[in-house]
Amino acid sequence: MERKPLTFGSLFAGIGGFDLGLERAGMVCKWQVEIDDYANRVLAKHWPHVPRHDDVRTFPTADRDWGVDLICGGFPCQDISNAGAKRGLAGERSGLWAEFARIIGVLRPRFVLVENVSALLVRGMGDVLGDLASLGYDAEWHCIPAAAVGAPQFRDRVWIIAYPCGGRLTGQSQRNGQRQVVERRDDYDRLALGQRRARDARSWVRRADDGVSRRVDRLRCLGNAVVPQVVEALGRAIVESALRY
Repeated sequence: MERKPLTFGSLFAGIGGFDLGLERAGMVCKWQVEIDDYANRVLAKHWPHVPRHDDVRTFPTADRDWGVDLICGGFPCQDISNAGAKRGLAGERSGLWAEFARIIGVLRPRFVLVENVSALLVRGMGDVLGDLASLGYDAEWHCIPAAAVGAPQFRDRVWIIAYPCGGRLTGQSQRNGQRQVVERRDDYDRLALGQRRARDARSWVRRADDGVSRRVDRLRCLGNAVVPQVVEALGRAIVESALRY
């Protein structure tokens, strides 16, 4: 019997880096939430038939069923980043994680995929994991740089995959621990080259993500976008897990 593809909803959708990666992994986008006007125009161009809402603080609404298999999103990093005020989740913008957690509690998806800067590990990771645990979700996480998928830049990010306690993404016995959920590829397909360039020169592609159109003319949106290839790899791991459990 043919299985229906997993569905997902995208919080803090930006210009659709998450959405592109998860669609490449075989999932179907059911809704997007994004407050930025320009980003919403980009989303409308590429996902014209997907319902959109403009504010996580007033989502979900009562006018439709918003249920999905997976909720994804990279909540704002400005208060977490080493380049910011370093207020962590107490900051006004990064504090929107509370809305992310609230929406998870309301919609109860099978999977949750969260992204943020690596400084989250020392500036809020415990609270994020604690909130997920209080909602009944176990979690796996890992720092994955863009270079891990061949991009010539470092761009290290924390990725968290959560699922209801008792489920297993990798089938391991350890709970709430760091695990390598994406296998690093062999050197022959540019991983070593990408890592070396990222280490030695950081990035010669300034504020451009490998896989997102370079015609995008709003650097802020592009700079905030995730690398779709990383999302695709994580999405494929989630799809494989869903087939097993």
